[in-house]
Amino acid sequence: MLLGTQVPARDDDDYRVMAQLGVTHICADPPGNPHDWTLDQLLAFRDRIGGFGLSLDMVQLPLSSRPIEQQASPDILSAGSDRDRQIDSICRLIERLAAAGIPAAKYNLNIIGIPRTEMEPSRGGAMSEAFRWEKAEQDAPPTMAGVLPEDENWERIDYFLERVVPVAESNRVRLACHPHDPYTPPGYRGVTRVLGTVEGLKRFVQMRESPYHGLNFCQGTVGEMLDDPRREVGEVIRWFGEQKKIFNVHFRNIRGGRLSFMETFPEDGDMDMWDSLQIYAETGYPYMIMPDHVPLISGRDPKGTAFAFCYGYIAGLLQVLGSRRGDRD
Repeated sequence: MLLGTQVPARDDDDYRVMAQLGVTHICADPPGNPHDWTLDQLLAFRDRIGGFGLSLDMVQLPLSSRPIEQQASPDILSAGSDRDRQIDSICRLIERLAAAGIPAAKYNLNIIGIPRTEMEPSRGGAMSEAFRWEKAEQDAPPTMAGVLPEDENWERIDYFLERVVPVAESNRVRLACHPHDPYTPPGYRGVTRVLGTVEGLKRFVQMRESPYHGLNFCQGTVGEMLDDPRREVGEVIRWFGEQKKIFNVHFRNIRGGRLSFMETFPEDGDMDMWDSLQIYAETGYPYMIMPDHVPLISGRDPKGTAFAFCYGYIAGLLQVLGSRRGDRD
């Protein structure tokens, strides 16, 4: 497994710091709209990242976690008039990624964004993102996608996968889809978040079956789907790991569960992250382990400091894992 990150670099010093802290592989994007990235731009960006001792392992397709109104490819999930052109543009982008030697891309199939309620205090006065259904705007209006029946949502997802997965497979580029964060009751804001349950994710990875079609497995988001994340998450990791459907891991923790949780630092939540890491290893997971969301802390560089802590935590677990597996070999 590889210590990774997807934190956008503010400047070249951030890349140097990542390498100095033990990060080896990253998910990062060249500037501009992904639809417009050229092969030369991708090659230059890959080489620039390599100059800092980092490997560009993944980029983000123009399908983000933002609400559909703020996305670069809104017609794909709204079935708008530009849907086929946007899908074709993504197919051509996948071909350019392969030509540039970039082995993977993450993406979202998100309509309503990432709903949260007000932040809550956590360790030492840090502030954490939270979602409490009883505090949410439960009658919030639908997005530009309108009221979307569950079956039609699946049809639009399959329409995308039918066209994109064969291109990814023929070019050997892994496509890693992020689950819907968080689970919300069916019909919230006009949609049922079909990738917001474990059963939905299982259905998704078995559609248009391919070794290049899988998940950007956000452990925090998966924990948000469960009634008892500490007890249940290991079985979920094992199922997707054994199916070889995990292409990236967002290694984050929560306190709570379905419809009522707060985000935490990795060792401060309900899930046992050491146990989880061992299951990833047991199922043969070989790709990046990276922090995702972090609490908002104090200091001159709150985000940089919080992520540095997470890199160190993951590096320590990976070191112990490596030494124990070495003892068994």
